[in-house]
Amino acid sequence: MASTSLRSLHQSILRHHNHHQHYFTSSPGSIFFKPSKSYRLFSNVPCSSSPPSTTSSSTVAPAGVSSSAPLDALANYLSTRDFRQADEETRRLLIALGGEAAQKRGYVFFSEVQFIEAADLQAIDRLWRQHSGGRFGYAVQRRVWEKSGRDFTRFFIRVGWMRRLDTEVEQYGYRSFPGEFMWEFKDDTPEGHLPLTNALRGTQLLRSILTHPAFEEIIEEGREKSEEEGRMAVEEKGKEQPKLLGGKRVFEPDYSF
Repeated sequence: MASTSLRSLHQSILRHHNHHQHYFTSSPGSIFFKPSKSYRLFSNVPCSSSPPSTTSSSTVAPAGVSSSAPLDALANYLSTRDFRQADEETRRLLIALGGEAAQKRGYVFFSEVQFIEAADLQAIDRLWRQHSGGRFGYAVQRRVWEKSGRDFTRFFIRVGWMRRLDTEVEQYGYRSFPGEFMWEFKDDTPEGHLPLTNALRGTQLLRSILTHPAFEEIIEEGREKSEEEGRMAVEEKGKEQPKLLGGKRVFEPDYSF
């Protein structure tokens, strides 16, 4: 299955000057929340229009990636703390990197994540961590997930994708997209809150991203500590699981961002 790297995206941009308009449309089977605006295409490869550059070339071209026009928009959004647009741009990049089939359908299948190059995911993740003081990004989410014993209910609560309800009994409900998510960087914003990954049809896509080889080396230093905390979390699971709204399990639909 063919995938597209950031390097090939950049080379396509350099080789082609004509562009076409493409509109992503909504689909009941979508895994991603689709962007609502149109994007320019260079040789059938999406490239987002970006605001005037506010970052240096060292910021937009992480190690291992050539002068990376495809990353300019993400770097600019993050540098100006426009995390809502940075989140949407990250989804757009993943669709582009997912290959031609993902680009045509407008969203990524979990099975396509394995074909995305590690260097490209690391480049995206590096920008998120760089502009959040190490609090946002996929590698951060991977560490939180490990500390949660790879239990997605506990993970969703820790990163703030679920919130505690105002009830006498401890209950949690999913935040609604986009209004209830935290788009401003504050002291009380949970670690790993961004970028978002839609789990409308389950957690396979998120699991594929978090277990991608791109993040194995990044978390190696804290692996032993994470494994210990993970064992403790697993032991606690049998004692008292957080109650979900309506008694639903986290893997059932109702998670629509």
